[in-house]
Amino acid sequence: MTTAATVGGSMIFAGRQTKAADSEMRFDFTRAFGGWETVTGQWAIEDVAGASSGKALVQRATNNAFNVIIAPGGPFADVNVSVRFKPISGIKDAAGGIVFRFSEGRYYVIRANALEDNFNLYYYDSSRRKILETRVKAPALGQWHKLRINAEGDRLRGWLNEQQLIDHRDDRFKSGRVGLWTKADSITAFDDLVVSPIDHG
Repeated sequence: MTTAATVGGSMIFAGRQTKAADSEMRFDFTRAFGGWETVTGQWAIEDVAGASSGKALVQRATNNAFNVIIAPGGPFADVNVSVRFKPISGIKDAAGGIVFRFSEGRYYVIRANALEDNFNLYYYDSSRRKILETRVKAPALGQWHKLRINAEGDRLRGWLNEQQLIDHRDDRFKSGRVGLWTKADSITAFDDLVVSPIDHG
């Protein structure tokens, strides 16, 4: 079952956004809300085994270089973001990632790929450029995994399945919105997106 509507080039998904007192935003996919922006891809809500509510956000386009959707809220300078992802299928790629500091088409992304033994940090500005690669055991296809990023100033840190693998400094992008990412023919599900702005005041 899928639920999605297109409004002015953006997709409005079944889901829910709740805000805690500390401005933490948690997203699930059980009730309608607006504010999501599709950059590229075919994103919709589907029933997915193992999703917290039984439903997850799935990207199914297979003919784009990259697929990106931007969540409501932001922009954020310093932020923690976590999400569960399930690589469902892919021959060239079976990847999932978190986009952060997205602004005017430029962004950072951390991503894991079920077909590759690496966990990478990139920036995108008209084309993708690798910043850092770490070696890992490829996350299993058809299983849920967890991604997390922490961006504070120029320090960018990334975790895969609760293991910190990236700790790097880069200051080219200062602030922007948060989103989700896949590559090429990856069909990937996402669940339990949590965005936590960091308040230094």
